[in-house]
Amino acid sequence: MILRGETGAGKSTFLDTVGLFRDAVTTVRVASTQDIGDALGALLETTEARIVVLEGREALGEVSAAALEAGMHAINAFLRTAGGRNTLIVWPANTDDLTERLVDLASRLGGEALLGIGDPVQRFGGPSRSQFVRIADRTVGALNNGASLAALGISSEQAEAMAEDAPTIGRYLALVRAALLRNGATVRQLLPTESRRMWTVVIAGNETDSDTAALTRGDAFTADIDRLISTTDANIVKDLKKHPDQLGILGTVLDAKILDFDIVTALAVARQFGSDKLHEAMKAAGMSTAPDKTASDRLLTSELGLVLAGKKVGTRKRGKKPGKDTVARFESLAKIASKDDGLINDAIGRGLQEVGLIESYQLEKDLGTELKFLSDIYLITSAGDRIRLEIMWRTQTSRAAISNYVLGKLGNYGRAIGLLA
Repeated sequence: MILRGETGAGKSTFLDTVGLFRDAVTTVRVASTQDIGDALGALLETTEARIVVLEGREALGEVSAAALEAGMHAINAFLRTAGGRNTLIVWPANTDDLTERLVDLASRLGGEALLGIGDPVQRFGGPSRSQFVRIADRTVGALNNGASLAALGISSEQAEAMAEDAPTIGRYLALVRAALLRNGATVRQLLPTESRRMWTVVIAGNETDSDTAALTRGDAFTADIDRLISTTDANIVKDLKKHPDQLGILGTVLDAKILDFDIVTALAVARQFGSDKLHEAMKAAGMSTAPDKTASDRLLTSELGLVLAGKKVGTRKRGKKPGKDTVARFESLAKIASKDDGLINDAIGRGLQEVGLIESYQLEKDLGTELKFLSDIYLITSAGDRIRLEIMWRTQTSRAAISNYVLGKLGNYGRAIGLLA
């Protein structure tokens, strides 16, 4: 088969994936550096359908006239052997001059026995333009933990407009890639002193691990902008919903994550790593301040600890549900946080430092932009990474409330660095 199609039409992808759509079909590639006769001679006899693709020979400039003739002789000879039975040899071409030369050679050497009857050239146009956006969206999602084009900063209008300008799917994917690179570069250029990372840590009296899991994608707890936007209709985010592409850029470049932090760990950290001032507040609320030796292990195995350590969480086993007394103690801690969350945030920062997950931390550190905005905890890891934690302390919360909180923080960051008006 002589397969004629433009560069970028998807000829190679199509040939590589025939086995996904037809049973018992395999594709074998013969590299441009291989001699066609040697490569075909090494193929064993097969009872199943086999496609052999001669790659890297799509234009006359890529292969000499002598090599063309030698290659066609080798093909003609191979197809008449037992090894050639059930084998289709495909020579992709992207120029008319090569196509005509191949037809001439094949006709003189093997005629219809080599090319079959009818048109000696198969024309390949690739997928229709109407499918470009869907193909790109799925491709990008597969490579980015399910993130959509919108989540990565390409609006539906922009995606459709690029499709109108692209003659082939290959060209379209190249335009998408260029746009994604520009989006990331644009935001990074707006960040004045550091490549920021914004992680939201949810600490609430009710179990929220299923809620945070539903609002993230992949095993790195990456915030899913599409899900966040579809989960809440609160007034505070209605304006943000007008700019999903810009939010998507922020969420990706700022490495936005949403992490659950269980209340047993929060109480243990407060007792073990809390300052004298925090312990005074806890005593005033009738809470114990006795050291808790489990705090370090709990912190290390928390979602926050695992991600800071560069570990993947995988399937987590649900622990024992906190009892009424534990919930009551946490509600007392959450009330302290509602008045002065810095006291408890300091205990978290100190704990992370004590167990070796970070080098240092600061509370209420501003972004260093003209629009003043403070992060709850600013971490510096041993690798020099800068991470900003936003701690969501609540006695009770919901999926919609978490979405509202995260989108609000992203909006603040976006306005501070000048990406959102």
